[in-house]
This record gives sequence, C-alpha cells and structure tokens, in this order.
Amino acid sequence: MKKAESHQLYLYLAWIVSIVATLGSLYFSEIQGFIPCELCWYQRILMYPLVLLLGISTFQNDITIKKYVLPMAVIGWFISLFHYFEQKIPGFAKIKPCAGEVPCNGEYINWLGFITIPFLALAAFSFIIILMFFLPSAKNKRTNKS
Repeated sequence: MKKAESHQLYLYLAWIVSIVATLGSLYFSEIQGFIPCELCWYQRILMYPLVLLLGISTFQNDITIKKYVLPMAVIGWFISLFHYFEQKIPGFAKIKPCAGEVPCNGEYINWLGFITIPFLALAAFSFIIILMFFLPSAKNKRTNKS
C-alpha cells in the first residue's frame, strides 16, 4: 500500500471513530433519554466538530488537518480521563463538583464493571489520537513527497 493510501486510510478510520462516538452520544441522550452532565457536554463539544473536520480532510486527503484534530482530541482525552476517574475513584468528584443538574460521577451504564460513557469517549479520543500520530506532519509532507 502506498503511503498516500495509508494516510487516507488513517483519516478515514479516524473519521469513522468520530462518527460512531457522535452517534453513540446522540443515542444515549436522544433515544435512551440520558441527560448529559457538564463534563459530557465538554467532551461532545470537542468530538462533534471532528466529524466535519475529519470527513472533509478524508475526502480531500488532507493530512494537514492533524494540527487541528490532535489538540482537540488530546483535550477531549484529558476531560474523558478525568470524568472516568471521577466515576470510578472515590474522592475525584470533590476536585471539581459538577454545576449542572446531573452529577458527573453518576453512571448511566456500567458494562463489564468498567465500561461507562466517559470510558467510551476516552477510547474514541484515544483511537483518534493514535491514528493522527500515524500521519506525517505537514513539514514531513513537504520534504518527503509521497
């Protein structure tokens, strides 16, 4: 497989991950009726635009999108990790109490004893970050035409 084709594959996979994460969050809130907490909203704010950014860059085969996607995904990853710790580790909820109606340490789902909604977001952001690291930076693209 050529480098350009593999780069497009990484973009495409990252886009699919962002779509699944977005549709999953909409399923939980709109179909299951789970009200998102404050930290869930922050994660959504960072995930939803990735669907558009990664979708456009996938079809344009534009790997320069990495410089925009990576910071958003990393910030979302940290928020998801903190949110997951808040749910699973006693005492984390006291660090930053939720200001909304829904407590951030509440668990709507708890599959297999560890898979919660913030864990799913953490996994999605992790996959996107990993896939972005497989893309060369814009500097490498200019010096190493592939």
